Amino acid sequence: MHTWLSTLRSGAADLGLALNNEQETLFARYLALLLERNEQINLTAITDTLEVAAKHFVDSLAVETVWQPQPGDRVIDIGSGAGLPGIPLAIRHPAVSFTLNDSTRKKIAFLEETRDALPLPNIHPLWARTEALGRAPEYRGRFTAAFARAVAHLGLLIEYALPLLAVGGVLIAMKGPAGAAEIEQSAPAFRALHGEIARTCSLTVPGAGERLLIVVRSLSPSPPSYPRDSASIKKRPLHLDH
Repeated sequence: MHTWLSTLRSGAADLGLALNNEQETLFARYLALLLERNEQINLTAITDTLEVAAKHFVDSLAVETVWQPQPGDRVIDIGSGAGLPGIPLAIRHPAVSFTLNDSTRKKIAFLEETRDALPLPNIHPLWARTEALGRAPEYRGRFTAAFARAVAHLGLLIEYALPLLAVGGVLIAMKGPAGAAEIEQSAPAFRALHGEIARTCSLTVPGAGERLLIVVRSLSPSPPSYPRDSASIKKRPLHLDH
């Protein structure tokens, strides 16, 4: 019988990853809590366990094809929602600190409950608008990596994420194949925020389809005028500022 766990195992193996018993136990707890709380909070439209394993869990682990963390690294998951990709990656890397950022309080409450229930002491749910974090001294320039899964156009992500990164840190934008067009469109954001494309990776995630991972490196500190406030970002997105 094909189960969600065999889907997770085989999908991870296709990515060159192996899960141990402790990690599988944490994934099982996460799955149960996600589907249980999804009945009260809109966390995911995907509720079939096989699809959750493929389209959420394995898809999140695909980040590891372009990201090799070191113990003590600090990463931020922008628009984390139900904790994707942050929680699957935090399960895999307990020595890395994961800040899970979302602007919806109910979703942060779910992430806090998940942290305590699994438990996962290396995740830190944070209720805030991302552009506000980029102007806060305790977060600006503090992270080695930022993840964004189906959050916004690459040009917007650059303005949100690069002020949060230390020099040399990377934004990993998780996109579908159409995301390739966003790279050229985002040239004004690269110039303004001092970033460059470090690499891109096209891959097929088993059960989830074609994915494009775009890795953007911070070359120098972001100018103090960025990120702008929410109204300015919406009124004049950098990727439309040609």
